[in-house]
Amino acid sequence: MTNTQTGGTSRTHLLRIVLIAMMTALTAVCSWISIPMVVPFTLQTFAVFAAIELLGGRDACASILCYIALGAVGVPVFAKFGAGLGVLLGPTGGYIIGFLFTALICWLFESLWGRKLPVRIAGLVLGLLVCYAFGTIWFMIVCSNAGKPYTLGAALMLCVVPFLFWDGIKMALAILVGGRLRAALPFLEKN
Repeated sequence: MTNTQTGGTSRTHLLRIVLIAMMTALTAVCSWISIPMVVPFTLQTFAVFAAIELLGGRDACASILCYIALGAVGVPVFAKFGAGLGVLLGPTGGYIIGFLFTALICWLFESLWGRKLPVRIAGLVLGLLVCYAFGTIWFMIVCSNAGKPYTLGAALMLCVVPFLFWDGIKMALAILVGGRLRAALPFLEKN
């Protein structure tokens, strides 16, 4: 391998790390933009979708893991400037962890079928549904253990239904913005 090839590879690797860090920061900033509800309405899901669209599933997983780890160790990156294991183990923690499942599903879809638009949309939709399912089950368990049980229907009406339309809008925007940014950064196409 020549020095030019090694330098290009190192630069590409560094750029990927920088983009992962930037998307981690964007996720934190988007989580702070919040409308208080039992499950806060934030722009967090937009940042997760944008990370997946821009970085691809593999690097989006790294970004989301960094985000979760920062919050777990006490950096106030969650909604309402929340931080710590208490947030992750609380009623809404399952949705935060569910973001990782969304990225993993998208990564799997990319690995199997490439990055064609229908594949990306299917991965995001299925990933979001898995995030909703995991988060809702988590919410029900935590609330039940706290003596405030919810039926599945009540939990869905509280934690999922109000977000469906807006998450669809955020997904569409992320596909549009992420796709255009990715096209402008040709080194990402090799990942």
